Amino acid sequence: MSITNSTLQEIFSATSFSIAESNLITSKFELKKLKKGDTLLHANEIVYNQYYVSSGCLRTYYIDKLGKEHTLQFAIKDWWISDYTAFFSTTKAVMTIECIHDAIVYKISRETMENLYSEIPKLETFFRKKMEKGFSAFQKRILATLSQTAKERYVSFVHSYPNIEQSVKNYHIASYLGITTESLSRIRKEISK
Repeated sequence: MSITNSTLQEIFSATSFSIAESNLITSKFELKKLKKGDTLLHANEIVYNQYYVSSGCLRTYYIDKLGKEHTLQFAIKDWWISDYTAFFSTTKAVMTIECIHDAIVYKISRETMENLYSEIPKLETFFRKKMEKGFSAFQKRILATLSQTAKERYVSFVHSYPNIEQSVKNYHIASYLGITTESLSRIRKEISK
């Protein structure tokens, strides 16, 4: 099932398309419904697609050699998600993406995107700007991890994900922040005082 015109406007809100362009784009995205606990992408799978999150919440995580999970990203409404290193090189994923709230996502393959770029050049501009913004956000997150206290990282997390904190497991948040669940509890108590 492909996307509707209203979903097309949701995804590309700042971009206008002709009827022919809209019809072409909507035919290229595929709807995928996920239930809490579903895995969208497993580590070691070849990554062909990226996903637009229309509703719900997903989490990208990496498992290190000791078996410890490291949450890299949460994706909520109007966010894009994939294992981008593998997506851009069409190699095996090192990360897993799981659904932590029932979700509706729309997938598009890299090959399809490349074809659309040729036919509708403003799409390439749209995705380039999205990637620039995403790269900037990841760089800021790395700098925050290196230079901010755990409390400052938590405040930044709450600002970035204002509506999911109550519905995400504490160990997921702690993993994202690079702290223990005990430290997370302590920080919350300090802030609530």
